[in-house]
Amino acid sequence: MRSTTSRRSRMFAVFAFTSVVDLLIALQEDGYAVGFMEFFTKEGEPYLRTAHGVFICYWDGTVHYLLYLAMAGAIHRRKRYRNLGLYWLGSFIMSILVFLPGNILGKYSSEIRPAFFLAIPYVLVLCWAGTRVFNQSRAPTCCTADVVQEEQRKGILRRPVDLALVIYLTLAGFFTLFRGLVVLDCPTDACFVYIYQYEPYLQDPVAYPKVQMLVYMFYVLPFFGLAAYALIFPGCSWLPDWALVFAGAVGQAQFSHMGASMHVRTPFTYRVPDDAWACFFGCNLLYALGPHLLAFRCLWRPAFFLRPPPGPLDRHKKDH
Repeated sequence: MRSTTSRRSRMFAVFAFTSVVDLLIALQEDGYAVGFMEFFTKEGEPYLRTAHGVFICYWDGTVHYLLYLAMAGAIHRRKRYRNLGLYWLGSFIMSILVFLPGNILGKYSSEIRPAFFLAIPYVLVLCWAGTRVFNQSRAPTCCTADVVQEEQRKGILRRPVDLALVIYLTLAGFFTLFRGLVVLDCPTDACFVYIYQYEPYLQDPVAYPKVQMLVYMFYVLPFFGLAAYALIFPGCSWLPDWALVFAGAVGQAQFSHMGASMHVRTPFTYRVPDDAWACFFGCNLLYALGPHLLAFRCLWRPAFFLRPPPGPLDRHKKDH
């Protein structure tokens, strides 16, 4: 047991070191540091010099770094770190799902170097860490059977917070589908106006924004629908865990997408127009905040999502 705990702690310590390296790369590419990682970014992974690559490095060097330290500290103190691990897992998966295909499909596809294959150990460790996190036992709740029954008898109209979240998930789902159709070159006027007047970054030949919108459409959109279902019908015990995973995923994705849309490394024609900046920022910020509010709601009052306690008839059958 102690050796397993030690291995996990060392793993997060190594990841924390790589986060510091990524932060140095981002600071160098933005001109705040000179010469630390210049050879690596030029000869090893030139796609890290894109706006998307820079913001992935910023996220890894700040948010992931703090998560690694928090999880390593929790392991050392023999405390639970499952919620932190689920958030990190979603963030890490989203980063890989967008960055690796974007490197292969975008304009840097001809500059793939051997360093690209360093991502393979990352993916393998990610699979191992993900199973470890999910296999941890959940923190015990203080909800009694009476509280669970009372909460689960309430309809959606008697739960205004959940009703607001269902409305948000519905609108966010339509927005996700719309942007997915935009990057698939939907010929409607609305898609044409949006891509040229609000988010021209979706046309950037680096391919990261296109891949990001497709990942949203094929993975995040179904989750929005399932989450809305779980907020209406009680007993969906899977929602708290997956809400944390998707909060981490959408948080990382929106940070990288919004930052790259306005970064100087993005060609001027693909940056957000000045007159559309407020609309772009507001919509994308809400899109990032919604999954975090959903995860907070699930952790704050989990009684609605717990499995219904057995009724009198079920207990009678069990006794006999």
